[in-house]
Amino acid sequence: MNDVLLVVVIVVALGFDFTNGFHDTANAVATSVSTRALTPRMAVLVASAANLAGAFVTTAVAKTVGKDIVASDLINTRTVLAALLGAIAWNLLTWWFGLPSSSSHALIGGLVGAALAQSGENGVLWHGLAHKVVLPALLAPLIAFAGAFTLLVGIYWVFRRITRGVANRGFRLGQLASGTFVAFTHGANDAQKTMGVIALALFANGNLKEFEIPTWVKIAAGLSIAAGTYVGGWRIMRTLGQRLYKMEPESGFAAQAAAGATIYAATRYGYPLSTTHVISGAVLGAGATQRLSAVRWGVAGNIVVAWILTIPAAAAVAAALYWPIQAIF
Repeated sequence: MNDVLLVVVIVVALGFDFTNGFHDTANAVATSVSTRALTPRMAVLVASAANLAGAFVTTAVAKTVGKDIVASDLINTRTVLAALLGAIAWNLLTWWFGLPSSSSHALIGGLVGAALAQSGENGVLWHGLAHKVVLPALLAPLIAFAGAFTLLVGIYWVFRRITRGVANRGFRLGQLASGTFVAFTHGANDAQKTMGVIALALFANGNLKEFEIPTWVKIAAGLSIAAGTYVGGWRIMRTLGQRLYKMEPESGFAAQAAAGATIYAATRYGYPLSTTHVISGAVLGAGATQRLSAVRWGVAGNIVVAWILTIPAAAAVAAALYWPIQAIF
């Protein structure tokens, strides 16, 4: 029964990775599509390839998710399954309503809720949750906001004598690079979360003597998120691409460059960031260079509400699912 449950957990984890890909496709390609730098299908194809490449960069984030959020010595495969199902349920709900919530925080919320249901407060490493998840969640969008704002102001000053037509063509080409960079960093950060969960399940089931990320787990997670990215999250793409702020090629480039740099830096230090938080902050920063009224703050407010709800909502669903899963398996 334990081996059957482990297979179920791995399949569900890869399913979550797939939903992560189509849920977060907008992070990488929304601005490129909205500024007509790329067609939607070509943008998604580029993003899926870059996501796959990014999955092999490092395992720092995977180790954070598997070791620093919940007590790996107390967790079992039932806990991991409940966490995954809670995260998937929240992902699908926010996708349906077109809200760019965080797949990463849904997964972390699921882990926290399932661990609480299984082991109580001892199941959660609160210090790691605060320092590895909560603080980066607060700081990363602000850093991306400031980075995009500063970069775009610099672009306006440096290219102030360039005609609009020439500038648009140049920055559309620039978005090929910046959009690919965002997709690459998205794969580097987000695919690792699934790697960490699968490795946690393998460790809890006794298949790993020490916590590590096997090569086959890296390949499977990378392919799953790339496939999900290719399917595409068109509902959320519309929210990020046009409803927050009407993007131009130079603002799209600045937002993508700032978001990609923020995500890459966090990935190197093992912080499981929400790429949705970061790109949304960067889009708002680019929009604020025009005037504050250029940003549709009502839409931004709805996104913030979804962010705030994500961890507790996914945790609640995962906690509720733990007991039926315990009874079945």
